[in-house]
Amino acid sequence: MRYLTAGESHGPGLTIILEGVPAGLSVDIDLVNEELKKRQSGYGRGRRMQIESDRVDVRAGIRHGRTTGAPISLWIENKDHTHWRNVMQAEPIADDAEVKRRVVRPRPGHADLVGGLKYDHRDLRDVLERSSARETAARVAVGAISKQLLAAVGMSVLSYVKVIGGVAAVKTMDSKEALIAAVEASPVRTYDAEAADQMMRLIDEAKAAGDSLGGVVTTEVHGVIPGLGSYVQYDRKLDARIAQAVMSVNAIKGVAFGDGFDMAYRPGSEVMDPIAYDETGYTRLSNHLGGFEGGMTTGMPIVCTAVMKPIPTLYKPLPSVDIETKQPFLAQIERSDACAVPAASLVVEAVVAFELARELCETFGHDTVERIQNRVATYREEIRTW
Repeated sequence: MRYLTAGESHGPGLTIILEGVPAGLSVDIDLVNEELKKRQSGYGRGRRMQIESDRVDVRAGIRHGRTTGAPISLWIENKDHTHWRNVMQAEPIADDAEVKRRVVRPRPGHADLVGGLKYDHRDLRDVLERSSARETAARVAVGAISKQLLAAVGMSVLSYVKVIGGVAAVKTMDSKEALIAAVEASPVRTYDAEAADQMMRLIDEAKAAGDSLGGVVTTEVHGVIPGLGSYVQYDRKLDARIAQAVMSVNAIKGVAFGDGFDMAYRPGSEVMDPIAYDETGYTRLSNHLGGFEGGMTTGMPIVCTAVMKPIPTLYKPLPSVDIETKQPFLAQIERSDACAVPAASLVVEAVVAFELARELCETFGHDTVERIQNRVATYREEIRTW
């Protein structure tokens, strides 16, 4: 499986080509649209989310609710393009000097300046339109289909916010179902209501100050098939693939599995997962390593944590330099969020789901869903008694 996206933040829309999805997968488009809606919600989002109402338009690869095995083509319209039609038009203009909304003062923390240097763009809008997190709507759509494929073999993916602005969720949940219910009911997608109140107060304060907040998001995968991934080459280690995918999400600056960086402060006897065996097969007595050993899944839940930096577009902008005059100025202001950590949790969840779905197909074939299901069932029974 693989996917490509195309489109700019204020262009006509986002195009997605998702290739390699097995034939025969029942796809619920309403579930895809629900994921897109969740990405747009969350406390701290900006005005752009009041304009867009993301929904996918299936252009190819799904017929009568089922995948055909051909590439899937999806389209997500940018409703805000109406206000940017002339700015973003594909046709040439008579005079570059007449271009509206040119960007010549790069924003620290964004791709603006380095992208302009690399591609020789004198209008940095050519950089920021594509480097914008608007593209992550496409990834959420891909992830939503990937999760439906994983569900066909008993795997489920969920995500939640662990920290915003230094406030951490600490409440212990009794079950996965209780965790999901609490997260879905929370404006900041966390499971700790007391922490959520503190997080929202911090977001309000940051917004009033023209500032922004980052945080930590966690993705969990349950029902994991043991042995996905491989130790034989660096690029076949599944945790490495997932880490790369998560790091590719806008504003993510760190990725860890299991106890992550806390393991630097503890001895090996406290962070390894003892092995046990019962009628269900091999298992681990703990999950400090987050479901991976040697780049392969152990069968324990995958626990992946990602750190998101505060969004660098600030309404009280930082010092910058005008690329035309070389004089110091404050950075350009573009519409932004005070906090997008809740949305980031859904994007990270999506890319984790895609990497697992891709590995599932590489391991068990990608022709039809039924064949994958049969092979997975046979494999699970084989390793249960191994």
